[in-house]
Amino acid sequence: MVTAAETWALRVAGAVPDPELPVVTVAELGMVRGVACDGAGGVVVRLAPTYAGCPAVAEIRADVAAALRAAGFARVEVVTVWSPPWTSEWISEAGRRKLAAAGVAPPGAAPARGPVALTLSARRTAVPCPRCGARETEEVSRSGGTPCTALWRCLACREPFEHLREV
Repeated sequence: MVTAAETWALRVAGAVPDPELPVVTVAELGMVRGVACDGAGGVVVRLAPTYAGCPAVAEIRADVAAALRAAGFARVEVVTVWSPPWTSEWISEAGRRKLAAAGVAPPGAAPARGPVALTLSARRTAVPCPRCGARETEEVSRSGGTPCTALWRCLACREPFEHLREV
């Protein structure tokens, strides 16, 4: 049974914006994997990083802890969880809409887990333009403004945009 304190802690922790993509919260990204309150003012939050090398993990942990302390929790622990590994499938529909509204193409379906097929040709995935919706787009660079994004360009409206990669 979820307590009122756990519901409150989940709401507070989940409202923290992602420092690299501040238009979405860590809850909308699916990073908050659970909370547990001890009944004496303590809370433990489980966070799943979007990937092992994410440079924002320390900042996210600090921001979540600060938000919970500001909300009245006396003892706060933020635990990083690696299993199950985060997947872009955990991004909420609201988060996907906010990314697109900010000009960041949300990820498509995550790749299947398991053996990877080796091919000699590049895998071409259509990434719709978040500005005009056209599917005639091209990847310009695998490196975008953050480690989890790639830079793309729309061939219809000619606008550049970032694409949050599928994981």
